[in-house]
Amino acid sequence: MHKRAVLNILFALTGFTGVFMFLPAAGAWYYGDGDLTAFLRSSAICLGVGLPGYLVTRSKVALTSRDGFAIVTLGWLTMALFASLPFMLSGAIPTFTDAFFETMSGLTTTGATILGDAARMPHLPDGIESLPHGILLWRSFIQWIGGIGIIMFSVAILPFMGMGGTSLLKAEIPGPTVDRIKPRIQQTAKTLMLTYLIFSVAEVILLRTGGQSWFSSLTHSFTTMATGGFSINNDSINSMGAYNQYLIIIFMLIAGINFTLHGKFLLGGQNLYSGNRELYFFLGVVALFATGIFVDISIHQYGWTEYSFRQALFLSASITTTTGYGTVDYQLWSPFAQMLLFALFFVGGSAGSTGGGIKVIRILVLVKFIRSEMRKLVHPNAIIPVRIGKDALHEDVIRNTIGFLLFYLAIFLVVSVILAGFGMDIFSALAASASALGNIGPAFGSVGPYDNYAHLHAGAKWVLSFTMLLGRLEIFTVMVLFSRTFWK
Repeated sequence: MHKRAVLNILFALTGFTGVFMFLPAAGAWYYGDGDLTAFLRSSAICLGVGLPGYLVTRSKVALTSRDGFAIVTLGWLTMALFASLPFMLSGAIPTFTDAFFETMSGLTTTGATILGDAARMPHLPDGIESLPHGILLWRSFIQWIGGIGIIMFSVAILPFMGMGGTSLLKAEIPGPTVDRIKPRIQQTAKTLMLTYLIFSVAEVILLRTGGQSWFSSLTHSFTTMATGGFSINNDSINSMGAYNQYLIIIFMLIAGINFTLHGKFLLGGQNLYSGNRELYFFLGVVALFATGIFVDISIHQYGWTEYSFRQALFLSASITTTTGYGTVDYQLWSPFAQMLLFALFFVGGSAGSTGGGIKVIRILVLVKFIRSEMRKLVHPNAIIPVRIGKDALHEDVIRNTIGFLLFYLAIFLVVSVILAGFGMDIFSALAASASALGNIGPAFGSVGPYDNYAHLHAGAKWVLSFTMLLGRLEIFTVMVLFSRTFWK
């Protein structure tokens, strides 16, 4: 491992964190809520550590895959550590454990929050809405940064450092494979970020036309495109009206689709949506579960109304894309509707999207594999390849997919057991584990959509923070660092 080069990137990320704080600092200055000093001090600390460290550790080497894995994992931890400073220095979240949990939840676009507990945070009498504007902006902005991946920012500038970024992109972009938009890695990163920015700006403008303030439009655009789910409102999206809820549904689905498809369409004029099996499967899953939930809540809850349709579609899109926005307390629904939502905890968005979870492409591969194996039972001598569209999948892809799914379920069960050891009831432990690993945010039980994570034991919060990181970086990127082979 090129330790000097790894440290150089980590120091650069620390410096960038300080630069990113200029945006919420401007918001704090504009609204005058008293949190400007916290951002200036936090930015000074980040720049004071990052800039000298970067200058001292500069080197020109070609990064290897081993370097890439270390930089991605340590980069997220470094960002979470320094990005938590404004929460603590402003007094919004006084304890380090809670501040780190909130920050990791933001950067991994999970959306689980410790805010809103009046007993633990009496200084916030109105919950999230009591927070200063600068803190609210920073809370949303770190999700926007995490959505496209903070490492993508490094990929865009690595050539200027004399380093190649291929290893970083392989370790950062979600999904089984990396689909390049342009042959050069730097151009790929720029294209993805520009596409991400275009959709973000479009959502800000459309939310503003729906009656939202510029501040609300900006913060919710940050967290929608990141599929993060942090809101500046205690009731999340519930009070935003039908127009804005439908608008957010559209942008959640956009964010849950492979961004290379968006980039090729917007910036390259190529329509690759048509015939894309992963896209069809993703939209089909949302439509199928929304239909099931719509029928159930129409019978048991709200009647056969537009409201039932909207809630079913909104929650199905929110959970499938792992955004985690809420409009109603779904724990009041029937067990059948709740079970449908819980099943969506294990689906996720498309590969190359900002969504978390297992990813629909892996689910599709598993379905195709099971179908192939069943046909082989009838025709044992037949050679039946597993195909996605016209392409036959290599055995390595199938093996990696099955291995990932087994590892995912194993971690889900282990984390659930650990959370139960910290005193959580079985249902809440299972739901919290699935939510953190899938980067969803709200769950069931004591951590449902109208609850928060503040009441959990400090140890449980650290376990969930690590689980969020595992989910965001697709498990193997993090777990490989615990392998003896990696360090040899």
